[in-house]
Amino acid sequence: MFEDLHIASLIVSTIRNAPVLMFAAMAGLFAERSGVVDLALEGKILASAFASAAVAFSTQNVWYGIAAGVVVSSALALIQGYVSISQKGNQLVAGMAINIAISGLTFVLAQFFFQQGGRTPDLGEARLHDIVLPGTAALEHVPLLGWLYGHVIGGHSVLVYAAFLLVPLVHWVLYHSRFGLRLRACGENPHAADAAGVNVEGTRYVAMLIAGVLCSFSGAYLAIVQSGFFLRDMSAGAGYLALTALVFGNWRPLYTALGCIMFGFFSALQIQMEGVELPGVGRIPGALIHMIPYVVTVVVLAGLMAKSIAPKAIGKPFVKSR
Repeated sequence: MFEDLHIASLIVSTIRNAPVLMFAAMAGLFAERSGVVDLALEGKILASAFASAAVAFSTQNVWYGIAAGVVVSSALALIQGYVSISQKGNQLVAGMAINIAISGLTFVLAQFFFQQGGRTPDLGEARLHDIVLPGTAALEHVPLLGWLYGHVIGGHSVLVYAAFLLVPLVHWVLYHSRFGLRLRACGENPHAADAAGVNVEGTRYVAMLIAGVLCSFSGAYLAIVQSGFFLRDMSAGAGYLALTALVFGNWRPLYTALGCIMFGFFSALQIQMEGVELPGVGRIPGALIHMIPYVVTVVVLAGLMAKSIAPKAIGKPFVKSR
């Protein structure tokens, strides 16, 4: 069994799988730390993936595609904010409504514009390419060091580096900035924050807008880096996995990122295990292998839900005291 598992490619695949979850999880972190349940991560990933792929193909400009994804995801985040913050609506229902609507709408729009069965054409050159670091060729034949420098540290797209650099940045914003203090206050005790002069609804709107922008990079990464096209429901539960990583990380950036890397590892392992003969078991059907990340999700939720401490005001609409 273990001879068939290529550890080197498993590590590289883990690094490349994690950014989809990391962008979405950091997005959810801002929203939920402010007190808004962000169940619509899945829909925002899907919408930004379609917008990024469609615009990148039409213009043959990858940056226009990414910008389109930012606009669409941010618009959805503000709609979600309007329902959840201004109208005091049920945040779970609003999130699920966005997910269901976007799942159908992206398919219909893709079929209307491109007539390819609900997908976009291949993007061709309108994709983000891997960055080759200086000196990669010189170190290529050096054992271990050449692989580490060329494929673990280097050899990734700019969005991969952005995802990993985002984690310490979010940590600093959350725990060492005035905005982070206000954000956490709005999620823990919005009435105390309001009494201290913090605009609770305004802070939550800013958090939702940040969440929309960050989530768009998840969709752009899926369409422009990993796949090179948009396909119906291509997010495949990434938004829900990101929420699970939040629970795993107890709504803290560093631990949440570790949860994303863990899920990225199991996604990579799922691909590696296809066709592998297990001792005494034989070859496992592909459908069962594809269940691995989701089984891990259930196990994590079952084991950690009781131990995780969510922001105290999460999911509760803020009504200003008189």
